[in-house]
Amino acid sequence: MSKTITKTFKSHEALSNVKEDLIATGIEQEQIFVDKDKNQVKVIIPKEAEPEILEILSRHQPLD
Repeated sequence: MSKTITKTFKSHEALSNVKEDLIATGIEQEQIFVDKDKNQVKVIIPKEAEPEILEILSRHQPLD
């Protein structure tokens, strides 16, 4: 089962860093969606990967 996690960040630099970290962790680029207008990153992941992905996202200080 897949789950989508969406987080908002305060800068475009943070968006780029988040994407790089997710890819380095092994998340496929096709599962990462960056919305520069809203400063959001959406990641589609298997449910069991959620704790690891949330930890990666929290490193970049999301606004939500």
